[in-house]
Parts: sequence; C-alpha cells; structure tokens
Amino acid sequence: MVKLQSIRLEPVLERTLAVGLLLLAWELLPRMGFLDARFLPPFSEVIERLVKMIVTGRMSVHLLASLQRSLIGFSLAVALSLPLGVMMGWFKRFERGVDPLLQMSRNTSVLALYPVFILVFGLGELSKVAIIFWGTLWPILINTIEGVKGADPLLIKSARSMGSSQLTLLFKVVLPSAMPSILTGFRLSAARSVLVLVAAEMLGAQKGLGYLIFQAQLDNETPEMYAGIVLIALIGVLLNYTLIRFERHATRWKEQVEAN
Repeated sequence: MVKLQSIRLEPVLERTLAVGLLLLAWELLPRMGFLDARFLPPFSEVIERLVKMIVTGRMSVHLLASLQRSLIGFSLAVALSLPLGVMMGWFKRFERGVDPLLQMSRNTSVLALYPVFILVFGLGELSKVAIIFWGTLWPILINTIEGVKGADPLLIKSARSMGSSQLTLLFKVVLPSAMPSILTGFRLSAARSVLVLVAAEMLGAQKGLGYLIFQAQLDNETPEMYAGIVLIALIGVLLNYTLIRFERHATRWKEQVEAN
C-alpha cells in the first residue's frame, strides 16, 4: 500500500516542487529584505489582493472582457485555419501557390502589426479581436497542414485500393490521422491568444486583464498588478491542461491501435 501511494505521489511532487519553491522564494525574499517589497510584494499580499478583487466583483469585469475577446479571436482563427490548412495539406499545387505568402505572413511579428490594426480598425474592440485572430491563426494552420501531409501513406493506399472516394479518404482516413497534430495546434494557439490579448489590451482599452495590469503599474498599485499577472498565469495553466485532457480523450483510439 505504501509503495502504491508513493508511486501516485511522485508525479504530483515532481510537477509542484519547482512551482512551490518559486512561490516560497517570492514570499520570503521580500519579507527578509533581499528584494524591495515596493517592486515585488510578498506572494501572500498578491493573493490577498486577488481574492479581494474577485469578491468585490472588480476582477470579473476585466476577466469577462478578456475572455470574450480571446474567444472571438480564437474562434475566427479556427474557422479560417482549419479548412485552409486541410486544403494546403491535401492539394499540393494549392500549397505551392499559397506557401510563400504564408511564410511571409507568419514570420511577421504580431506586435509589430498592432499599429497597423489600430490604423485600419481603430482603437475599439475590432482591432483587439483582429490582433488576437492574427496571432492565433498560425499554430493551428501550420499544424493542420503538417498533420494532413503526414497522414500514413499505407492507410491512404489501402483505402484507395478498396475504392474509397477522395472525400471519404479525406474525412475517414486523413483527418482522423491528422487530429493529434491539429489538437496540438489548438493548444499552442490558445496559449498565444492569452499572451497576445494582454498586449492588445494595454493600448486603447477601458477594461480587460491587460488594461488592469498596465493601469495598476501607472497607479503604482504593485500588488494589483501582480494579481492580474497571477490570474493570467492561472488561466494559461488551466487552459493548457484542459486542452491536453481533451486531446488525450479525442485521440485515445491512437493509443489503442499502438497497443494492438
């Protein structure tokens, strides 16, 4: 029994040890005077401020605004990148024609284009959603292309030998085979949507987590600034592990095939 419990606890300890040590250092170093508490308040003070903002409802206003922008931008990116990625991965001539534009666009810094989006769409919600869309588009698109192109040629050949049509081949063989790569792209894009969101909200926004952090820094409200940062980190971790679990559930057939 002791051996089984130790086996179960080991992965948990490994995952939490580094985070625990970091938080312990964050709490002790400012209190012991090694770091100026005006610039880095103890972790307990940050959590206290975060809880207070959640209880009063002030944080929910910023959180909901950020999640709405992120969800809209991410959804638009999925709606475009999935069909485009499938077409580029399936039709080689189409990929050759579009790939130079794709490579040029995806290697342009997202934040460098932010002034362009402001000029085109203004300082309102549209520019923020557009920059999130642009920043989250590429991981899904690239992973979809690679997933479709990387489909097992033996499976494709077997399906063709049984008289499968192109559509049947695409939807019954290629897309299921590409699903792990596509879901990895989803996870990368979701993480990027949070990062791009914060930068987008630091200019011309009246609410949102990025606005909260930037405004707290200007008002010298350091605990509030770190509270926003901690909440964003928690959202990122929760989102990542949720998508990992979804990816494992959606691709559990792959483990069964490999086991057999």
